[in-house]
Amino acid sequence: MRATRVVDVGLLRVGGGLPFAFLAGPCVIESREHALRHAEALRAITDRVGMPFIFKSSFDKANRTALSSYRGPGLDEGLKILAEVKREIGVPVVTDVHAIGQAKTVAEVVDLLQTPAFLVRQTDFLLDVAAAGKPVNVKKGQFLSPWEMRPVLEKLASTGNQKLLVTERGFTFGYNNLVVDMRSLAVLAEIGFPVVYDAGHSVQLPGGQGTSSGGQRQFIRSLARAAVAVGVDAVFLEVHEDPDRALSDGPNSYRLNEVETLLQELKRIDAVAKES
Repeated sequence: MRATRVVDVGLLRVGGGLPFAFLAGPCVIESREHALRHAEALRAITDRVGMPFIFKSSFDKANRTALSSYRGPGLDEGLKILAEVKREIGVPVVTDVHAIGQAKTVAEVVDLLQTPAFLVRQTDFLLDVAAAGKPVNVKKGQFLSPWEMRPVLEKLASTGNQKLLVTERGFTFGYNNLVVDMRSLAVLAEIGFPVVYDAGHSVQLPGGQGTSSGGQRQFIRSLARAAVAVGVDAVFLEVHEDPDRALSDGPNSYRLNEVETLLQELKRIDAVAKES
């Protein structure tokens, strides 16, 4: 996999053949205490492993399967919590934006803006996010080939913002199922921007439980190992202390108490991959 450019996210550097960064946290902000507790635990783990860490959690999940599903605390309260995480835990933060007009406000708090996969073809939305000036992590749509992401990244870069990351999170394979083509990671890298592998959403079963999405958590470790062996620049993983009780995406969230072992393993693989 070719070396990509380097993008600065807060005080961290992602890409350019550097050791991979870890983006992780609960899918959605469940409470102030919950977010701070997870951020502190993940910071301690990544400090021990020696790995760059960016905390991720969403203030709103605007693409939930059912109307009754928990969406999060909302923009104002969510940003207050993310600002506190950044200040108290001392880590960069990333969160999703879902609508035109949100990005500028969110960019005042976070270090990295993330665009949802389902909105990857919405030109005005993408331009609005990139124009906020912060680094942007754009997720590949479940309905797009990797080479179709080149025009998406060109749209974002047309604003003058070159601080871009691109995330692979699986491709729709029949009803309620996703598959990951590991060739996609190398194709995305050819575009030149750092490549992120979303190990949790890659095992999601969209809408698989009728009123919510399912997931196959048992395959996260295998797919993450494979992606790191390819040479990705970052790994994205939703993490929860009790995934079976998570308010969003529990079936494809990794258990907090298993993260350190996984990261130690991935770090060893990464070192070999980046040497070759």
